[in-house]
Amino acid sequence: MEFKKNQSIYLQIADHICENIMTLAWPEGEKITSVRELAATIEVNPNTVMRTYSYLQEAGVIQNKRGIGYFVSPGASQNIKTMQRQKFIETELPVFLHKMQLLGIDMEELKQLIDKHFLSQETKN
Repeated sequence: MEFKKNQSIYLQIADHICENIMTLAWPEGEKITSVRELAATIEVNPNTVMRTYSYLQEAGVIQNKRGIGYFVSPGASQNIKTMQRQKFIETELPVFLHKMQLLGIDMEELKQLIDKHFLSQETKN
């Protein structure tokens, strides 16, 4: 896993785990990789993975079953959508809207671009 410099490593790992859950690579109720195993796989300190797991546990994405390991929580996908939606609205959308304004892209042009994007996605599938 390659890490970006503009975001904490533990949050990047959390994003990776959330993507696995959202794409159903890790379905709800399934056991996930242990802290040590994941740390070895992505070549980070186990404390970093532990911080990620604590963060995701507090967010209701994963749960710890003592002596067994960590599992994807029931409702994890919805919790992730809620978290990521809020993050998008608070941090990414304002930057996007500001950029639109600077470039003179109005809502009608944006709608056309979005329709074109989704139409091309449908033809790929």
